[in-house]
Amino acid sequence: MKDVYVRLREKMDDLGTGYPATKSGVEIRILKRLFAEEEADLFIQLTPLLETAEDVAKRLDGDIGRIAELMARMANKGLLFRHQKGDVLRYAPQPYVAGIFDLQVGTMDRELALDMDEYYDTALGAIPQSFNTPLFRTIPINRALVTQWPIAPYEDALGIVESHDVFAVTPCVCRTWRKLSDKGCAKPVEACLQLGSSAHHFIDQGIGRFISREDAKEMIKTSAEAGLVLQPFNSQKVGTICSCCGDCCAMLRSLKKQPVPAAAVQSNYYAEVDAEDCSGCETCLDRCQMEAIDMVDEIAEINLDRCIGCGLCVSTCETDAVHLVKKSDDLLYDPPRSLTETYLRIAQERGKDLMPQ
Repeated sequence: MKDVYVRLREKMDDLGTGYPATKSGVEIRILKRLFAEEEADLFIQLTPLLETAEDVAKRLDGDIGRIAELMARMANKGLLFRHQKGDVLRYAPQPYVAGIFDLQVGTMDRELALDMDEYYDTALGAIPQSFNTPLFRTIPINRALVTQWPIAPYEDALGIVESHDVFAVTPCVCRTWRKLSDKGCAKPVEACLQLGSSAHHFIDQGIGRFISREDAKEMIKTSAEAGLVLQPFNSQKVGTICSCCGDCCAMLRSLKKQPVPAAAVQSNYYAEVDAEDCSGCETCLDRCQMEAIDMVDEIAEINLDRCIGCGLCVSTCETDAVHLVKKSDDLLYDPPRSLTETYLRIAQERGKDLMPQ
């Protein structure tokens, strides 16, 4: 029989955007750091559906007490998703990204960070944003940056905040990782916003802190001012808004690896410059995280293949020379309705069958 960690790698590759093998075996080294052998063995046998420990024990003909204790421990380590309704706890396996890796933000050390550098550079990095259904999408801070209306509620970061009641701020796992491997930037680390059940999930894991709606709005504004791209999970029901930089963010760096980043991100907007109003100050050049702006004869010029419609160039243009334009109706993208639908679409595009046989 194959080694348990090889089988775990194959199981992980079926989830989310995948967990590819490498020649160096760094992906196995990461799994051995995160999973004890008995945890790996149980993870392999789980279905993608939420199950109680009793359900799993019955299905596997195992000891209920041992399996309940093991699943609780794995959830505490961020290896399983845990859902509680009343007194009933149910669990499901999580993908590596976004999922298991994100929940290592509170315990990550330099060794894991360096392993992630190697894994990302050799295999993982090109994958998360390479499907027709991206894992994350880019939105402007609010509808005021877009010249054409209407703009959908899920396309407006401040509007998304207004539609929720529970908020938590958490550290950015990507900037935490890159700082530990001496490749970080100076942008804020406490910058990811969790909403609703996602906020409760991170707080239950001991990650982050609850904040008010006004604090959440202020955080969104501060992130935009710091030159961070606002990226919620790619669904209409938003549980997370990440604040991302081009130096550290796994998603933006993955986008940069795509032949046409603008198409891969599925943004509904692009930036446009009025040459007559452009002063050539180069502020937009410095703020663009996708290297989508060039100066041509002292006038800013947008590379539409690279522009992801984030609006960072618009919000600080002192001469109002830049604005976001809504794409034509035939090019507009409707995100999946939920996180589950997003993962099902990605699985279909990857040729994976997530349903238990």
